[in-house]
Amino acid sequence: MIKNDLFERVLKGKEKIAVIGLGYVGMPIAVEFAKKGLNVIGFDTNFEKIQLYKKGIDPTREVGDDAISNTKVYFTSNESELKKAAFFIVAVPTPVNNDHTPDLAPVISASHIVGRNLSKGSIVVYESTVYPGCTEDVCVPILEKESSLKIFDGFEIGYSPERINPGDSVHRLHNIKKIVSGSSAESLRIIKNIYDIIIDVGTYPVSNIRTAEAIKVVENSQRDINIAFMNELAMVFDKMNIDTNEVVDGMNTKWNALGFRPGLVGGHCIGVDPYYFTYQAEKLGYHSQIILNGRIVNDSMGRFVADSTIKELIKVGLAPAKAKIAIFGITFKENCPDTRNSKVADIINRFREYNINPIVFDPWANSADTMKEYNVSLSNINDLKDIDCAVFAVSHDDFKKFSLETINGFFKDTDKKIIIDVKGIYDADSLRKNSFVVWRL
Repeated sequence: MIKNDLFERVLKGKEKIAVIGLGYVGMPIAVEFAKKGLNVIGFDTNFEKIQLYKKGIDPTREVGDDAISNTKVYFTSNESELKKAAFFIVAVPTPVNNDHTPDLAPVISASHIVGRNLSKGSIVVYESTVYPGCTEDVCVPILEKESSLKIFDGFEIGYSPERINPGDSVHRLHNIKKIVSGSSAESLRIIKNIYDIIIDVGTYPVSNIRTAEAIKVVENSQRDINIAFMNELAMVFDKMNIDTNEVVDGMNTKWNALGFRPGLVGGHCIGVDPYYFTYQAEKLGYHSQIILNGRIVNDSMGRFVADSTIKELIKVGLAPAKAKIAIFGITFKENCPDTRNSKVADIINRFREYNINPIVFDPWANSADTMKEYNVSLSNINDLKDIDCAVFAVSHDDFKKFSLETINGFFKDTDKKIIIDVKGIYDADSLRKNSFVVWRL
């Protein structure tokens, strides 16, 4: 049973919304609800992160320091504050283990925390990516045990998959259609109404929670497969001495071309979500024929880029182990500080197998994070001198703005200057006319 008029009470500020997990997904949600005048508790177990938010610092760069400084969100790492809420949104990460099985530890931990502070009549909505059935089969029993309440009688749940695209200044929370689902018609109505407060383009209700869970893993699996196709083409075209980007440019002149390009597929969505889907499929006796093979291709691209770099060094007569290589970018995508599951790390690790220790520069990444996750110390742009090879692994706008003169200034004064342009962000012909050896994925 849900509290009477829960939506109206939330709208009037008489009931609080609690967002659990204040990363790239949860923090923008909390800020948006607070902008609409709602009472919002922003909770995260990371005390240091909470302190940054309280100081008006946005480490995710998703909404900016000004928005954090001016928000009315009540930031806390004290879970007892959650007792004051009646509408919970769980937005914690759901990574995979080394064997590619789902790592549900964060969402399980969040469920224990919410359960301990759950009051009768509340709604708990999960946004974390999970396999179909996880919310009801894994999370609900934890909520029931910790709260001593029963679903439907004591609380209800919903699932609304996150669709935020980190670093994207065009597709923002408010203009991305939001999938919503609930454990009952009444909970769905309330969940929809509450999210409609902050989603300008509206919400899209679906019939049940498992369908909503499936939508999330399938939309990212679809992208993963399409990129894997382009990556496979890129590896073949490399043997054929054909420029993949030129092929794609020509293909895209047709009205029904999909526009996908080859690249490194990492991060906490596209590089992870397909494994959640195939994990559950395997449990039901179905072995993926396409999705897992797409993952194999995409997971191999870092090594392919590294090996191709070494071949280019050898071609111009440079000994790879003695060459000075600089990698530009280590985040999992452009214009984003998130380094989780970055496939640039695969390039670095492959180089290390050849006793090559590249210098790494990324104006977006946090040095403490890269050291902790990959044992990589970030260099300053002033350290980029007298290099033999530049691997542009991430297409940050900062790198796109480099002039030919700036790029040339990173290199030794030689005719053996190699550029590995993974994302094809530069005009290859212009580089070659200026004595650069260019390889593109």
